[in-house]
Amino acid sequence: MNERGIILGIETSCDETAAAVVRQGREMLSSVVASQIEVHRKFGGVVPEIASRRHVEAILTVIDEALGQAGIALEDVDAVAVTYGPGLVGALLVGLSAAKGISYALGKPLVCVNHIEGHIYANFLAHPDLDPPVLCLTVSGGHTELIAMRDHGCYEVLGRTRDDAAGEAFDKVARVMGLPYPGGPALEQLAKSGNANLISFPRTEVEDSPLDFSFSGLKTAVINYIHSARQRGEKISYPDVAAGFQKAAIDELVTRVHRAAASVGTRTIGVSGGVAANQALRGALTALALKSALEVHYPPLSLCTDNAAMIASAGYFRHRAGEVSPLSTNAEPGAVLTSLQHCSGQARGSRIHRVPVEID
Repeated sequence: MNERGIILGIETSCDETAAAVVRQGREMLSSVVASQIEVHRKFGGVVPEIASRRHVEAILTVIDEALGQAGIALEDVDAVAVTYGPGLVGALLVGLSAAKGISYALGKPLVCVNHIEGHIYANFLAHPDLDPPVLCLTVSGGHTELIAMRDHGCYEVLGRTRDDAAGEAFDKVARVMGLPYPGGPALEQLAKSGNANLISFPRTEVEDSPLDFSFSGLKTAVINYIHSARQRGEKISYPDVAAGFQKAAIDELVTRVHRAAASVGTRTIGVSGGVAANQALRGALTALALKSALEVHYPPLSLCTDNAAMIASAGYFRHRAGEVSPLSTNAEPGAVLTSLQHCSGQARGSRIHRVPVEID
């Protein structure tokens, strides 16, 4: 890659059509997002077929706007980075097809990026001095993972959800409570007027893996509480229910971060994904950082939700390491995070040393 390192990023994994231009992985020259929230609101969630069609309608306009805001022509980009998974297959194919077309027509390298890796790199855009090793908590509507980032492109998944993602649990509880879509932010807002200590909901431990998450039991407990109260004709204090649920979910996240930080011995934490916008979660992690001498980084709210700048940033570091994706690369709705080839040897001589996890 030349010294400019200008990357065009494209992201269409779910219901945001996004394009961005990033220079050298750290400097965001533009970021354009066409949201479909209003389209899906009346359905109470994302409808995959509608999402795909909206991506088709918006993708070229979004790319043109991103290039225009950056003040460059398409020919000026050094590589094209695009999300290939995980996500909705029809939605992924729209962005992937656009990126392949640009790559083929202009002879630009194609770099396919895992969506979760993209979320990790949101913090590298927000904090230019941030460098690995970093303990990454990626938490959203579709994913909840704890990842040790040893170096750029080098990862070890320490823990993941065994069932619902944290954001998914927020959305499902919000739906039962009758809150508007998107449910997570609506529940967070409602919880601000509630007492988190009035109603206690269970926290789940995964016996064979203390760094894994499980939110299904918590979600079910809250839904059963609401249904039982309704059947008995009792008045429900929804702000207190929301606050109690949110506290329990955040406790699970913060507890695992604390354990993982002790296990791998890193003091630097990067939090990303849609749920990273939750102010109660940020407050709890900041309190943990002060108590345990950790350093916690968050992206701005605009980089917590899906965007293409994070994809461009991740793509830059992969391309810098020599990675180029073939045009035959297909969308992978269930894609798992993988490391660069050179990372396998480094993992054995790790910069992050694991010690046994002790349950608090």
